[in-house]
Amino acid sequence: MNENLLEMHEYLGEGYKPLIDFNCWRVAVLRYLDELRPDRISYFERHNETDEVFVLLQGQAVLFMGEGGDTVDGMIPYTMKPGIFYNVRCGAWHTVALSRDATILLVENRDTARENSSYFTISPAQSAFLVETVQREISEWQVLND
Repeated sequence: MNENLLEMHEYLGEGYKPLIDFNCWRVAVLRYLDELRPDRISYFERHNETDEVFVLLQGQAVLFMGEGGDTVDGMIPYTMKPGIFYNVRCGAWHTVALSRDATILLVENRDTARENSSYFTISPAQSAFLVETVQREISEWQVLND
């Protein structure tokens, strides 16, 4: 096959991995890593120059949207369903908790980075809410992540 006509990529490691960059967009994969366990999530992020699309390909995940302006004052959980496109709008606080077998496809601007994103450290009470929500929404979470 002519490599100029088709690229093929696969990623089976842990965490975030950009796979395809083209012009102004990027396709990446997010897979389980320990910092995405609900009891280890310590911050929300927001991208100040781009939307970010999440698509659950396999496993289980809860996407948390943060309410508030410069801080996260409240959280809205979304138990992700495979094949649904979740478009996190530019400037929206968010984080995601993943099961060990989860794979998420991400589409974002190619230049999305720490330099054009903001981060908010969550409080112990917010952390407890996050953990409690994941335990309630994903009954298998305890089994999958022990």
